[in-house]
Amino acid sequence: MWELEPKTLEEEVHQNVRFLLATQKGSVPLNRDFGISLDLLDNPTPVAKQKLIAEIISAIEKWEPRAKVTKVWFEEDSTGKLKPQVNFVIISEGR
Repeated sequence: MWELEPKTLEEEVHQNVRFLLATQKGSVPLNRDFGISLDLLDNPTPVAKQKLIAEIISAIEKWEPRAKVTKVWFEEDSTGKLKPQVNFVIISEGR
């Protein structure tokens, strides 16, 4: 799943986005702002979804500017656990 040296730009950007979305904000010792905040998940589900969408888009724009988010939605299980799904396009080597 994680490559030390992704072979293509697409693989690298996809890996970076997956890593970003799998990292809880505050858990990286030298960069506490990296990742996604999970504090908002204590909100009611509709509110949590909207705040999480904004958090995901903002984090990807900040940490992986080669990716432009086109859609965010959620898979939800019977317990209410949200699993974000993100579509994005690769725009270039930067902005």
